[in-house]
Amino acid sequence: MQIRDARVIRLIERIGEHYRTNISNRYIRPALLQLPLEKQSLDLIEILTEKLEQYRYQGFHLDELYRQIAAAARFVSLARRELVPTLRNRLSGGANSGPDKVLRDMAVNNFGSNLQLFADLVNELYVGLVELDKADSKGHMPLYLQMPELGDIGRQLVGG
Repeated sequence: MQIRDARVIRLIERIGEHYRTNISNRYIRPALLQLPLEKQSLDLIEILTEKLEQYRYQGFHLDELYRQIAAAARFVSLARRELVPTLRNRLSGGANSGPDKVLRDMAVNNFGSNLQLFADLVNELYVGLVELDKADSKGHMPLYLQMPELGDIGRQLVGG
């Protein structure tokens, strides 16, 4: 199923912008690279957050979006567990004064809430896609029910 829904595209734009600005910025990225997340998941997150132009006109494949959401959910769960509690210590080196220190401190102090907002946006995308998937699956099982990696999405994104 090709997704060309304007609402979905706007939401993917918001997810990408928020991720680049508040999650994977120059202050936080060094700590993100320390997370034990497999390369395939990192690649899927990159596609979701940075490759919008490649898909804007041709549309998104639903199965690929679901895989990207699953990777983002694994990232959120892992970052909550391993990064949020230790982020300040992991980034204690570097700029110790001036505007860089202020910006780094702001990025660190707001990381937990920025990660939650990212999780909420990804969850909103997932819920919207499930609705489209259900509407399109007349007479057969929706795709999201056929993908085992989506079974734990809610818990990973909501933080249970």
